Amino acid sequence: MNGTRHEEFRSYVAERGAVLLRAATQLTSDRADAEDLLQAALTKTYLAWDRIQDRAAVDGYVRRAMVNTQISWWRRRKLDVYPTDHLPDRPSTDDHAHRSEMRDTLSRALRRLPERQRITVMLRYYEDMSEQEIADYLGVSVGTVKSTVSRAMTKLRTENEWY
Repeated sequence: MNGTRHEEFRSYVAERGAVLLRAATQLTSDRADAEDLLQAALTKTYLAWDRIQDRAAVDGYVRRAMVNTQISWWRRRKLDVYPTDHLPDRPSTDDHAHRSEMRDTLSRALRRLPERQRITVMLRYYEDMSEQEIADYLGVSVGTVKSTVSRAMTKLRTENEWY
């Protein structure tokens, strides 16, 4: 890959890395696994960079690579589980139940927001879009985005004990 393409890829990763890491975290529910998953997907993307004609489709390419890689890892890990007649003295506890409960609580809280507030909060905090990007995307002013996010966050804080 020539220097220009290399810099183009580096710039893409610098700009979109945080958003892609959040997507990877949704797939794995673990920060360390998400970082590994994203790195593997970015490696595949880097190798295919010259073949990706539409740069607007790169996020989709990376997300698809993450999903495919996660499925592959899940299948491989599944083969490492062997049945046994002996049960462990103590179950190995992970924080999966707590994370699942927290995701469920957050999901329910977001669903209670009016649609415009929910969309604005998701674009701001999940997709990591700037206020200007959200304003352009929704066809509203930056002030409208700020006030909408502010009202939504206030509503989430006051109606939900977990926050």
